[in-house]
This record gives sequence, structure tokens and C-alpha cells, in this order.
Amino acid sequence: MNQDPEHDKPVAYDTEGRPLYHRPSPQPNPKEIQNVHVVKDTNPNIEISDEVMRKHLDSKQKYPNLNLSEGEYVISAVKRHPLGLISIWLSVVVVSAVILMIPLVFQSGVIGLNANGALFGSAILIALLVLVVLVGAVATMVYQANRFFLTNESVIQHIQTSLFAQNDQIVSLGNIEDASYKQVGILQMLFGYGSIRLSTQGDETTYKYNWVINPKKQIDQLNNAVEAFKNGRPIEG
Repeated sequence: MNQDPEHDKPVAYDTEGRPLYHRPSPQPNPKEIQNVHVVKDTNPNIEISDEVMRKHLDSKQKYPNLNLSEGEYVISAVKRHPLGLISIWLSVVVVSAVILMIPLVFQSGVIGLNANGALFGSAILIALLVLVVLVGAVATMVYQANRFFLTNESVIQHIQTSLFAQNDQIVSLGNIEDASYKQVGILQMLFGYGSIRLSTQGDETTYKYNWVINPKKQIDQLNNAVEAFKNGRPIEG
């Protein structure tokens, strides 16, 4: 064994005057060093309780059009306020009234029609009224098809713009940075509806949903779900 004169000199003395020496730890042989690789499980087995699975299956049966992940279930499904239908059918009434005023123009003598012309005009009039009512019915279906879902994992906004145009916007609860609601005007305060707004982290994307029934209650429930999700607590609902 080779001796190092530098380390044979005492570096201190104890209370009884005995010398104390410093001996450096021997360096390991590089050939003897073993590399240990830790592989992270990319597909962990998450245990889902019977209660959560029951809620998941109930949500799948009740909302078959939603793409729910395993163990995901719907906490609340928010419909649009029925007051929004008033604007649709008010437009139908106004247009129908204008159409019904057309015969008065002919009866006033401004425009004269024979029997065949009057019959044809009546058929056109009825067809226009039917068309207006059909447009109102379609607009009602589209309006009511728009829904806002809160699950134990995400927010899903189903957007329907026509009978043949729809899409879903899905935001994970973990990505929601801010959630707020807004009520403006006497009608919104009196009838209890408004809008809710969500903003996400990073890309600064904003999602807005109008004509929400009791928006404060919906936002309180959403914020509680977001907080529980981020802290790893179970979400009630």
C-alpha cells in the first residue's frame, strides 16, 4: 500500500492530545461502476372504484354521444335558458305578420288579381307561412342542442350551429386557469341567466357559453371541481 506523506500528518488533536488524521475515500474503479436505468411505467394501472364505474356507466347510457374516458362521468349537464327561444319565435311572429299583411294590399285595390291569381297567391302565402314556422322549429332544435357538460375530468362544450354542423370543445380540468360568470342587465338578473367564461393555461384560449341557467352556481361547482382535480381529491357529484 502506497503511503501519502501529506496525509500522514495529523490535521487536529482530540481533547487528550491524540493526533487525528484525514484519509480520503478511495475512488471507485470506472470499470466497476454499474449504470442503473429506471424505466417509468407509461401505462399505470389506475384502480377505479365500483361507485365511480357505476357513475361512468350511467353517464355513458344517458349521454351516448359524449366520448368519455374510462372512469369519467358527468357531474352536471347545463342547458341553455328557455328565454332565448323568445327571440327566435318573436322573429317568426313578426315575419308571419308581414306575410299575412300581403292580402290586404291586394284587397285594397292597389293590385288587382283575377280568380286564378288569387288562388295562386293564397297557395304561395300558405307555403311562406309553413316555411317560416319550419325555420323557427329548426332554430329551436339547434338552440336546445347546445349543451355544457362538467365531468370529473374535463369540461365538454357541445356546439351546434345547424342541423348538419356540430363540434365538441373539450378542456381538461387541469388546464383551466380561470373560470368566471357574467350577468348584465335587468333581464339576466330577473330571469337568472348569463354567460360563463373559461380560460386555459399557456395558449390563452378562451371559451364562452351564453344563456346559462344560474351561471353563479355552475361556476362555483366548476371551480370546486378544478381545485379538487388539481389537488388530487375526489370530486363530488
